[in-house]
Amino acid sequence: MPIKRVFHWQPNAGTTVNSQLLTEVSQCAETFNGVREGRWKPNLTFYKPMQRDQTIPADLPRDFLGIALPEQPNKYFLVIRGNGIVTEADSTIQVIMEKLQSYKSRISFTFEGIQYQLGDFLLRVGKVVPTHSENLRGIVMEVEYLPISSIEKGKVIMDEFFDLWQEALSNRSLPGHFSHIDTNFSDFGLSDTYTPQHTAVQYACVMAQMIASVQSVQALRS
Repeated sequence: MPIKRVFHWQPNAGTTVNSQLLTEVSQCAETFNGVREGRWKPNLTFYKPMQRDQTIPADLPRDFLGIALPEQPNKYFLVIRGNGIVTEADSTIQVIMEKLQSYKSRISFTFEGIQYQLGDFLLRVGKVVPTHSENLRGIVMEVEYLPISSIEKGKVIMDEFFDLWQEALSNRSLPGHFSHIDTNFSDFGLSDTYTPQHTAVQYACVMAQMIASVQSVQALRS
């Protein structure tokens, strides 16, 4: 599988993300000679255990993330960040969890945007919104380099592409920048050869960072 990197928009202090900012970033992809190829729509859900008796210690993870990737429609990925666990299941696991009533969905987010082809790269840019809502919570970008499946071998060219992309964005003087979390995949038992599980882990880390940033801003305002 081709390597990917997932980025999130880090707004400048005192600024927030909005639809105009998303439009500007998308336009930058088009002026970067990107060719539109269609929509892109991953989904991420926070789950928590359904404890009927709160006095009994639960031998279960406190919570975990479930991630649906559009390129893997028959799979569902489960990530427990604190324990360094990522696993792949059949998409029907969501129905099974609901019927067993062991976990319930706390909140779901949809990443929705456009995919662009730029030579050997696929660039996906989109908004982050709670499912069934239009309340913009963030902007995410996914970059895929098609010829290589080794994370280490693709590092230099990914870095170079991102530098060029950041330079193009800087010409628009936007109030923020895209940030990448350097994930240690070995903590999750993942190798150098890229898999969909690597993507799931990146989305889990990005979502955690975005939530932490929002909470930090709210703390400063209170």
